[in-house]
Amino acid sequence: MTARPEHLPERLARISEMQAAEFISSGLLAGREDVPSIALNKVAEPLEGDDERGRLHPVRDLIEAAFQEFRGSRPTAADAWLAPRLHATLRLSRREAADAGLWSYLALGVAPDYVVWRWRPEEKGGEAPPKVARKRFLGPHHTQAFARLWWAAELFRDGPDYGPVVRACANQDMLNTTLRLDIIDHRPTAQALVRLMDRKIVQTGREVNALVSAVNASAATLMYDVIAPDVRYDAEPLTDWIAAAETAPAVSRKDLPEGPEEAVAPVDAVESLAAHFEGLFADVLVRGRTSDEEG
Repeated sequence: MTARPEHLPERLARISEMQAAEFISSGLLAGREDVPSIALNKVAEPLEGDDERGRLHPVRDLIEAAFQEFRGSRPTAADAWLAPRLHATLRLSRREAADAGLWSYLALGVAPDYVVWRWRPEEKGGEAPPKVARKRFLGPHHTQAFARLWWAAELFRDGPDYGPVVRACANQDMLNTTLRLDIIDHRPTAQALVRLMDRKIVQTGREVNALVSAVNASAATLMYDVIAPDVRYDAEPLTDWIAAAETAPAVSRKDLPEGPEEAVAPVDAVESLAAHFEGLFADVLVRGRTSDEEG
C-alpha cells in the first residue's frame, strides 16, 4: 500500500493543479506506488511566513492519530473524528480554504497514504483491482479528501461547537449531498438538518437524500435566510481564533476542540426551519421505503 511520504518538510505548501496532476499515477490510485515526495516538494510552493498555522508536522501527527484510532474500523468512520480536528488544527479563513492548491498538497505531500486508505474501494472477486478516484486527490471542495472534511466542519459547526459536525459526518449521504448545495451556507439550515437527524426523523442514507432534495427544491421559492434569519456576522472571533494558533496546544485526540467564539445560530430560526423541513419530509417519497414505514 501507499506509504507515508519519505520527505516531510517543516512547512505546508500549495501545488498547482497542473503540477499535482503529474504525481497522480495509476499506481498511486491503485495503492501500489508512493508519491515521489522529494520531487513533489521541489515544485510545491511553501506557505509564506513562519506562523504556527503553516507547520506541516501537526497535520501529519493528526493523520497518524487517525490511523491509530481507526485502522481496524471502516474508513468512513474516521470522517466524523477527523473533520473537526483538521479544522481546528489548520485554523483557516474561508478565503484561505478556497485555495485548492493547499488541499492538493495535503493529499499528495502530507498524507497520500491516508487518502488511499480512506478512499480505495474494497476488492471484489473477479473484478479489476479497485482504484481511488482521482478527485480525492485533485478535485472540488465537496469531493477532495481533505477539503470536504474542512468544509463540513466549517458549515456544520454551531459557533465554537463542533458537535453538529460529528453528527453530520456520521452520515456519508449528508456530506455527499449537502456540500454541493448553496443552501448549506445558511447556518440555521445546516443546524435544522442536523436536528432532524438527532431526532431520528431521518436516519438512513435514502432518507437523508430525500430530505435534502426536498429542502433544496423548496429553497427555489422560499428564502430561508428571510424566514429564519441568522445573526449578523462578526469577523472578530475568527480573527482572534486564528491569531491564537500561535500559542494553542495540539487538538485533543479524545475531546472535541472548540472553534471560534462566534454566536451560535439563533435557536428560534433553527427550530422554525426544523419544523418546516419535517413537513417537507413527510410529503416526499423515499425510495425503498414501504407505505407502512411512511406511516
